This record gives sequence, C-alpha cells and structure tokens, in this order.
Amino acid sequence: MDETVITREGLDRLNAELERLTGEGRREIAQRLERATIGESNFSENADYHEIRDDQALLERRIAVLEDRVRSARVVEPQFGNGCIDVGERARLRDLDSGERIVIELVGPFEADARAGRISTASPVGRAVAGLRRGEIAEVDAPRGMRRLKVTAVETA
Repeated sequence: MDETVITREGLDRLNAELERLTGEGRREIAQRLERATIGESNFSENADYHEIRDDQALLERRIAVLEDRVRSARVVEPQFGNGCIDVGERARLRDLDSGERIVIELVGPFEADARAGRISTASPVGRAVAGLRRGEIAEVDAPRGMRRLKVTAVETA
C-alpha cells in the first residue's frame, strides 16, 4: 500500500468526510431505499430503487477510497523556520515574465485544490518550488509554456 502524504489539516478533512458519509450518508441512502420500496413487490421495474442502489454503490466506493487514504496516511509536519517551501507551508511567488503574483500552499496529492491555492507536491509547480527559499527561481514547464517563478516569501499556512 502506497503512503498518502498529507498535512494534519488534510487528514482532519478526510476523517470528517468519512465520518459524515458513514453516518448521515448511509442513513440517507437507507431512508431513500425504504421509501422507494414501500408497497413494492417487483423491484425489477422500480427505477427509483435502481437509482438509489447506484447512489449507494458510489457512496460505498467513496467510503472505501477515504478509508484507504486514511489508513495509508503519513502526516507531514512542515519544517517551519528553515526557510524552505515544504508541505503545509504557504509560498508567495511572482511570475517573472507576466508580473503576476501567486500565493500557494504546498500539499500532498490528495489535498490539491488549485482554485483554493493548494498545489500538490506532484504537480509541475509543486515539484519545481518544493525546497526553494526566498529569492530563488523555479522554472516550470506549464501548459501555457515555460514559466519562471520567483519565491518572494515562505510562510506558515
């Protein structure tokens, strides 16, 4: 089983989702199944029943994935104070070509959310900036072409 590199906050989010799905998620499916089967004797023609069973399969698949990730989790504690961009730390970057300022938080692959600024260590940007210090420049081969990103600050997230 491969390790899942994750921050403490990421593991807390996974555990919260797992708890919600195994509790209220399963209860909701059970209630829906009960309502769909009241007075039914022929389930082969009950479209609602089959749709709910499909939803139940998706729910159980998601629960299994979350359980696997939690079981294989290796919480990475940032090495605050060493000045290097590490998992769980925030970095302020400036694109040297466009002047765009970017703020990212470096996280494990299963925590990534580009819209929220959480960039995976497995992504091109994440691989390029991991371990860099303030003032250093990363070259990233991105879909829009080569980007040069200068680290302007490393902060605790």
